[in-house]
Amino acid sequence: MKKFIILFLSLISFSLAAQTGTAPVRPLFEKKTVGEIRVKVANQNWADALDSLRIYGGSYMDATVSIDGVNYDGAGIRFRGNKSYATGLKRNPFAIKLNRADSVAAQNHQGYTTIKLSASVRDPSMIREVMFYEVASQYMPGLQACYTKLFINDEYVGVFVNVESVDNQMLQNNFQYSDGILFKAGTEEQQENLPSDCKQSIFGSLEYEDNIDCYRSNFDLASNSGWAELQELTRLLSQGSKEVEKALDVDNALWMLALNNVMVNLNSYSGNHSLNYYLYRDSNKLFQPIHWDLNLAFGSYKNTGNGSDLELKELQTLDPLLHADNPYKPLISQLLKDPLNRKIYLAHIRQINAEFFLNNLYERRAQELQGMIVVPFNDDKNKTYSLDDFTRSLKETIGKKSKIPGIIELMGKRSKFLKNHPELTSLPPMISEVTVQGRGKFENQPISAFNISAKADRFPKRMWLCYRFHETDPYTWMPMSENNTESLASGMKAFVTQVEAPSMNAEMEYYILAENAGTVGYSPSNYSKQAFKIKIEDLNK
Repeated sequence: MKKFIILFLSLISFSLAAQTGTAPVRPLFEKKTVGEIRVKVANQNWADALDSLRIYGGSYMDATVSIDGVNYDGAGIRFRGNKSYATGLKRNPFAIKLNRADSVAAQNHQGYTTIKLSASVRDPSMIREVMFYEVASQYMPGLQACYTKLFINDEYVGVFVNVESVDNQMLQNNFQYSDGILFKAGTEEQQENLPSDCKQSIFGSLEYEDNIDCYRSNFDLASNSGWAELQELTRLLSQGSKEVEKALDVDNALWMLALNNVMVNLNSYSGNHSLNYYLYRDSNKLFQPIHWDLNLAFGSYKNTGNGSDLELKELQTLDPLLHADNPYKPLISQLLKDPLNRKIYLAHIRQINAEFFLNNLYERRAQELQGMIVVPFNDDKNKTYSLDDFTRSLKETIGKKSKIPGIIELMGKRSKFLKNHPELTSLPPMISEVTVQGRGKFENQPISAFNISAKADRFPKRMWLCYRFHETDPYTWMPMSENNTESLASGMKAFVTQVEAPSMNAEMEYYILAENAGTVGYSPSNYSKQAFKIKIEDLNK
């Protein structure tokens, strides 16, 4: 219904635009076209002025901004980034704030008050961020990214990746709640006078600290409060995966880790420094992980924290269970101690690999993305890489010193390695005949419970029904009972369970998980984005 309403409103806007002779405003993160942002500032030597603001701790430079033809006064612009920023360059990452002036406090573009532009540092292909976010969005809540051209005082600065900011609009879109606690792993400001008992150089590893002040050197707090809740998360994580379910969306955390591993995103929790992710505590008091800063994905950053940087072959054959036994990476090692979590994590890896990489879908998309920006890339006088580097970067390593792998060069062999890895070759149970019992033709008594049955092959050990009655609620896991009343083929089992409806208007959203000795299977396979739904009134028709 929600999709129909959005489509209906879109059709109305296009119809009105046709009647008035005006073009509809381009959605900010529309991925089929390249956007355009034009900035006007008073200082003609704007790059030097922005460097000065950055060096001496200033905020934003006053600006007027046009986004795809929509104009905003009272805005501001600055350079952003940590290691991705360099003095003397015009092509640095940018942040644009649309409501810098007090007089325009409510000003926004399609709900967004901040625009963040990535310069794609160490990414000659310019597709790493856009592709990673596109793949990740199929499995867990996350950010949007697209391309836009940037002009400052009518000077073409270049084509950038426009990455959605982790702000109220993004949180509302993904979690229907924007008042929760928000942390970013890693801090850009050096903390002074830290307690002497703090662990050193642990970054965003989520190791437990007795002294709550120690967390301030490893996380930036983007909400009004939350240090005690973060400490509690790490305490529960130190006690094991079952305890941490009280404070963390474990399945989304497993998706985040699986995505990092498949696409060799080591400038992340999975790499050396446990950085570049957000933690957002939603309305259910569960922390949700959010990917961030992905220009070094697909092997551009090569250090796992175990020895020197990896060579291409080592990146192609990166262990899917990297850090599974590392006590200094508790989000991985503690979660994967649980046998079921381990199977789920590996199943996530297998699914990502099958749906995007083994079938070469990523290769076709990579070529589409580069084709979209090849002209504005070539026109960019500030670009770090040549057009030849850009063109070759999909299939060849670029740079004799930096050795940035070609994405196809990396993932072609990596996808085959993962397919044949001993931890990923077990065949999952195939779930079939998922049925919700309705009221019989001549039955007078209305149904007030959801009676669900399903079958699975390949010798399933257990089956769970995962259900909820509101899209923002966490799923409740209910073990299903084996049904021995049917005569089934060898290796096949049937399971049943019942869930009482909270009201006669209830709608239940659900999926089914089956486990065998080697792995797990889901129905539907895309449960994280589109689970089954059934209304109690439909069962009574």
